Amino acid sequence: MAETPVIHVLNGPNLNLLGVREPDIYGRDTLADIEQRCVRAAGEAQIVFRQTNHEGVLVDWIQEAREGAHALILNPAAYGHTSVALHDAVKTLSIPVIELHLSNPAAREAFRHHSYVSSAATGVIAGFGAVGYELAVQAALTQVRERG
Repeated sequence: MAETPVIHVLNGPNLNLLGVREPDIYGRDTLADIEQRCVRAAGEAQIVFRQTNHEGVLVDWIQEAREGAHALILNPAAYGHTSVALHDAVKTLSIPVIELHLSNPAAREAFRHHSYVSSAATGVIAGFGAVGYELAVQAALTQVRERG
């Protein structure tokens, strides 16, 4: 691959509280710890790592990825269960999109069982805690290489 891959890692609401918010569900790693995991897993690839509590900002960043990213990793957090806007934004992308969740939504409350993002994503990684981000980076890099 001639060009250095750029992977956007976008994080939704309340993920800024990782490490202190329900650590029995989400783990003790902070978002900064997770960003460092992504950077290490990416090797020579570039990671653009962001978090917002605002749905519209997340939509703007997904649209930005259309021009500047080779792959997108999206942890929509609660917006995955509520946002048709995220679904529609992801559908505009022609790059690999990996939906990511720290916990396993299927093993939690019924309202978390449906994701609007899943049907628009290339794949989903859920339930592996912070390690899921490393798995997502590996999967994104594999998808980028396979697509050339």
